[in-house]
Order: sequence, then structure tokens, then C-alpha cells
Amino acid sequence: MRFPRTIRLDGSDAQVFERAAAPGEWAVSGAFAFVDSTPETLRGKPAQAFAGGFLGTESFGWSTLVAVAEIPLDELEAVIEALARHFVECYGAPSLAAAREAAEAEAAFAGGLCEHKVNTLLAVERSFGPDGIVERFRTIEPLKSGRHARIWTIVAEGAGDEATGGSGA
Repeated sequence: MRFPRTIRLDGSDAQVFERAAAPGEWAVSGAFAFVDSTPETLRGKPAQAFAGGFLGTESFGWSTLVAVAEIPLDELEAVIEALARHFVECYGAPSLAAAREAAEAEAAFAGGLCEHKVNTLLAVERSFGPDGIVERFRTIEPLKSGRHARIWTIVAEGAGDEATGGSGA
């Protein structure tokens, strides 16, 4: 089975989110964390997590990107158990059995996002719609070489100004 795994291309997640997921954690969408939120109540780092974060299932921190990976069945079971405990401890689920059912559904949804090649990157964009939270997922597939396409370029400060004819002021 394939499942999302957190990946970090740079250090921005540690700056953007209140708690960043560690690289390599199994992850779920995490939209459930915002079910009681409104656009008016989300500000700052929680708003960043809402807008574009996947939830790691070990640290329960956020990651901007995940990669499609093969998950062993015993690790999938550990993800479900961790989610169930999280639902009881943090969201007041009435029992571990009730929480497990929700955790299984969340894991099934996350696995369903991974019908792509291994190492395909996934990004999420969330917003509030008339019927609740709306999620859109984007994919960035690896090139034939196994590397990912460049999605941005890092330019030294001031270097881009000359190249584009800017004044630098």
C-alpha cells in the first residue's frame, strides 16, 4: 500500500508552522484539526497549517509536502493506533474503539491520495467553502531520472535585479 510521508526540502516548515513534522513521518491530510475553525478564528501559524499542511502522525506537526511511499502493514497499523489515541487525547473521542473507526477512515483517505508513482510529491490547498472545508491536492511527479522537476530557483540577494533590469532599490 502507498501512503504519504513527510518530506522537507528546506527549513521553512519550522518557521511557518507552530510545530513542524519531522522528515519521514507518515502523514494524513489533517483537515479534521480545523473542523471547528472559521476564517475569522484562524490567524498566523494555525492559518498556515490550515492553508497548506499535512499532519505527521508521530509528532502531530505539519509538513508542506509529502511524498508517496510504500508503507508496510505494521507501520500502517501503528499510524491508525496513533491517530486513534490522538483523537481520544486531543479531540475528546468517547473511546478508543470509536476513535479507531475515524482513524481508519482518515488513513484510507490518505492512502487514496497516493495512487501515483513512489516519490511523487503532494501538496494540499485548503479553503472554506459553503459546505465546510475544501481540499485540493496537487502532484509533482519525479522526472525520468528519478529527481523532481525544479519548482523554484534560489537567487542570491540582488542578483535577480540585474538580470531582470531592476534598479535594486
